Amino acid sequence: MFPSKVNRLIQRLLLSFKRHRYGDAAMGKSSSDSCSSQLVLGIETSCDDTGAAVLSETGAILGESLHSQKEVHLRTGGIIPVVAQQLHREHIERVVQEALDQSGVDPAQLSAVAATVKPGLALSLAVGLEFSQSFVRRHCTPFIPVHHMEAHALTIRMLHAVSFPFLVLLVSGGHSLLAVARGVDDFLQLGRTLDEAPGDALDKVARRLSLIKHPRCSTLSGGQAIELLAKDGDRMRFPFKTPMGQTYDCCFSFAGLRNQVNMTIEKKEAEEGIERGTLLSCVNDIAAATQHTVACHLAKRTHRAILFCKANGLLPSLTPTLVVSGGVASNQYIRKALGVIAEATGLRLLCPPAKFCTDNGVMIAWNGVERLREGKGILHPNVDVTYEPKAPLGVDLTSQVKAAAIRVPSIRMNIS
Repeated sequence: MFPSKVNRLIQRLLLSFKRHRYGDAAMGKSSSDSCSSQLVLGIETSCDDTGAAVLSETGAILGESLHSQKEVHLRTGGIIPVVAQQLHREHIERVVQEALDQSGVDPAQLSAVAATVKPGLALSLAVGLEFSQSFVRRHCTPFIPVHHMEAHALTIRMLHAVSFPFLVLLVSGGHSLLAVARGVDDFLQLGRTLDEAPGDALDKVARRLSLIKHPRCSTLSGGQAIELLAKDGDRMRFPFKTPMGQTYDCCFSFAGLRNQVNMTIEKKEAEEGIERGTLLSCVNDIAAATQHTVACHLAKRTHRAILFCKANGLLPSLTPTLVVSGGVASNQYIRKALGVIAEATGLRLLCPPAKFCTDNGVMIAWNGVERLREGKGILHPNVDVTYEPKAPLGVDLTSQVKAAAIRVPSIRMNIS
């Protein structure tokens, strides 16, 4: 069949990509005559961070910039979408230009622009997509729409030689997800958040405890404040029940735990005779117990996912890997809990550095590099793209996991 106009455009784009990679030898030019590396600009605006970065095809970060809205949202007690949208609009042009200036790369040298289009806050996604599409059309640059969770999952491959398949746990303020990564755009979803994500639950507990009034926590996010105070707390003082203990799947639920914590806070406020909004004397212990229960819930579901993967041959027998990423993966206590599970099951645990766990332009650019290498999801600059606030990742196997009803053996979480 004679190819359509769109197919011919795609073929020409792919040919130009090959010339970027192989053109020096084919055209009889030396490496000094032209830049042989593919260069990708990544743009991230899925929630409350405006990020941009320029990467080479080897993963070298040539330039990056990030504007955080954390201080603004701390004052308002949470992310207000219209405020996040306005701040993205005010800073995105500057952030992208800073990344380009640091890299010394002219827009005409870019092989592609990658931008987050799903999932996330609708108003935030809209700003990044509008800017990115205007940019690629102005500079006639191919466009790569990026799935935010896919980018988190693949960031580790920029830092370590991790081959597919591997198991990935993505935990953040808006998501928790277990999946087998079999390829750049090939995922098997084993479990997902049913209500609140772990980061959201930790932030809400921190707000209920009024930790922004604590002298050590006034500039920290809710999750960071919980982690800091938990270091000096007794996690055994409040034995919160681990969620979904009798549900043998890999999905997550944190709303019930937050309700347990809230009831405990109300009880202690009554006992101490203080009003809501006043710091409790036992705040460190509540923080420690909350963090420990979140870690145990994540660890148990991950343990079940590992056993399911082993029973179904979804991971390699040689050096199977568990990758943990997303903002909550920055929590060292949670990392240690997952390390206990990885060691007990014979998996290698890998986590990106904290700065790459939170949202950033680097991970989006790297996703663009991965897709550019394989020629997947590369669009002509004039193709219209829509953002998707809610978007699943991969093929859903959660019902099969639940049907397997795998009982997880008890493992002692002795974490210092």
